[in-house]
Amino acid sequence: MFNLLRMELYQVKRSKSAYICFGLLLFATVFMFGMMWLLASPQGQEIALRIGMLSLEEVKESEYILEGYDSLSFFRNICLDGGAYNLIFGIWVMLFVCGDFQSGFIKNIMALHQNRWNYIGSKVLTAWIVNFCFLTLHLFSALVMNRMCGDLVPYAGWKEIVFYLSWIWFVTTAFAALIVFICVLTRSVAAGSLAAVLLGSGAIVRLLWGILNLFHCGEWLKYSISMTCELGPEKYTSVKDLYVYAVGFGFLALYTLIGVIVLRRKDI
Repeated sequence: MFNLLRMELYQVKRSKSAYICFGLLLFATVFMFGMMWLLASPQGQEIALRIGMLSLEEVKESEYILEGYDSLSFFRNICLDGGAYNLIFGIWVMLFVCGDFQSGFIKNIMALHQNRWNYIGSKVLTAWIVNFCFLTLHLFSALVMNRMCGDLVPYAGWKEIVFYLSWIWFVTTAFAALIVFICVLTRSVAAGSLAAVLLGSGAIVRLLWGILNLFHCGEWLKYSISMTCELGPEKYTSVKDLYVYAVGFGFLALYTLIGVIVLRRKDI
């Protein structure tokens, strides 16, 4: 499997899709900090007034727009809480997996690696590594932008950052395993793209949440991947906060196992 993993990582390094997807995250970071600088900083507000972006009344209202935020909560608000990160990451995973089926390269891989665990395992491990790079570089770019904007929000403690990044890493990798499973099942770019958009953005889960809450039976959805990403804790306060790791590890193992079973039962 590790020979296959090296090949997958080499493929990621040479492909453009990973760089384009990270570029979208970087653009979102720059855009959000730029907008908040215009709305919340004295220098930005002066420019916004001059170009007619804000009125005097709106300037007074926007003074407290970042109240209660620190660098970690603002980082979450850029892409992760709203599902944009999972959407972008899911599209990359879809391209990464479906490319093998579209090009027919999957037949060569299966001829050399007949154990289906090797293929699914290498895909999930590659997504796990790329996900770590995306998250850490995304956070680093947010910290750099915060510094460039004159410390727009106070910095969070390193313990909070490590706790949050550790669990969100596994939960978002579990989402990647879900996309791998869907792509292996359907072998369709359209189906994989639709799954990345609807499941990554949380649209389906939010719709289901709204319907089930009418009957007071939607609490279990808090343990779904998208709701965990949105509602999971920033700081460790008690043992109850560790449920996010159970969600991440549980779904990661489940979707990886199902992906292997599907690949074993379907002809290549």
